[in-house]
Amino acid sequence: MEPDPPLAATLDRLRTLLRERGIHPRDVLDPHSLSAATALPEHTVRALLEGRRPPPDTVSERVRNRIKALADAHLAHTGRPMSDFAAHISRQLGISTYWARQICAGQKMPSVELLHGLVTVFHIDQGETFFTRPAPQALHHALQHLLTTLQPPTPPTTTATPSTPTTPHDIRGIALRQAHDLPPEHWNVLNATLHALLQLDDDETEQ
Repeated sequence: MEPDPPLAATLDRLRTLLRERGIHPRDVLDPHSLSAATALPEHTVRALLEGRRPPPDTVSERVRNRIKALADAHLAHTGRPMSDFAAHISRQLGISTYWARQICAGQKMPSVELLHGLVTVFHIDQGETFFTRPAPQALHHALQHLLTTLQPPTPPTTTATPSTPTTPHDIRGIALRQAHDLPPEHWNVLNATLHALLQLDDDETEQ
């Protein structure tokens, strides 16, 4: 099966931009960070980065697995027990603690209303589509922030002033301005880019 065309094009563009800046793509396109940003399994992200298609799944499987991934990540990050988190969801969404546990464990499919509520619980900026997009589309969407960060700004068309080359400092400034409302999990991906650019600056200074 052929790779997803939009994702393949985005990855090609990203790799080209990274190499133009002297950054190895593997230093930024990290499966672990991208897995956290998309709630996709790391092996799925790795397969997509390598141009392979993941196994087919159903919408129900996507939703249940991504909710479980987000819940597991939340518990690992906060150190809260599942009982506390389930009680919180129970109060937020007006469901029983048992049902909240089942949903967070990926064992039950939430209704549309509950899925909308979980968008708020997990602070998702993409709405319900975060849970329902096929894996190639989910990764493609997550990479758009990175692509925007790396691409030089389009020069104004209303002025004849020559544009100056985009430097790593310009890129970092653009990144921070555009990432003002970036969800916390996406900072893992953006941080990798900024770290690589800072390292590039240090190497050039030492030379």
